[in-house]
Amino acid sequence: MNYESYRISGREESMMTSSEKKVTDFFRRILDISGALFFFFVFGVLFLCVWMLVIISTGRPAIYKHKRVGKNGKEFFCLKFRSMVVNSDQVLKELLERDVEARREWESTFKLKSDPRVTRFGRFIRKTSLDELPQFWNVLKGEMSLVGPRPVVHQELDRQYGDHRAFYIAVRPGLTGLWQISGRSDVTYTERIQLDVQYVKNRSLINDIKILFKTVKVVFVTKGSY
Repeated sequence: MNYESYRISGREESMMTSSEKKVTDFFRRILDISGALFFFFVFGVLFLCVWMLVIISTGRPAIYKHKRVGKNGKEFFCLKFRSMVVNSDQVLKELLERDVEARREWESTFKLKSDPRVTRFGRFIRKTSLDELPQFWNVLKGEMSLVGPRPVVHQELDRQYGDHRAFYIAVRPGLTGLWQISGRSDVTYTERIQLDVQYVKNRSLINDIKILFKTVKVVFVTKGSY
């Protein structure tokens, strides 16, 4: 997996002075706020429709919140439309206790390809990334950015990232990122970490905009999501 294929001309932030980084961070925040407000203004009806369909299909709550690690290691509640059964934690616990293969997969990737917790409508909103729409609110609050490493839990960060942990907590987690446009769940976790490290090392506003445009294409293809 090579980051070079996603790069275009633009000065990387690792080469900037502290003053230049502050200016870049300011404009990135403007981009984040503008993008989130644009979404709620243009796709507000879609947001409400998904909200209602989750409630109709599986009941309340429609939005699921879970602690994730943000910039500088600060925790925040990452929002998603609920795609799983209400008692998903109990279902997962029972599955991992009786299924060795599922436990091995979970310990390796923190994901399950055949996840019994996911509802029928949940599979659809996951496949189309509609479950992640509430994270635009995280972006508005400044807990996330439009582009960055995908948010992870502390256990995942400590176990999987190791010496690369500093790269993850150096920036805000993103609504999308290199992992999203590189195959998502078709990419191994080691490759995902490499993509996060390469993104932070080569971070620039121009590259972020390029990733945003590529994300639109990936969402319509829906490849690598489960």
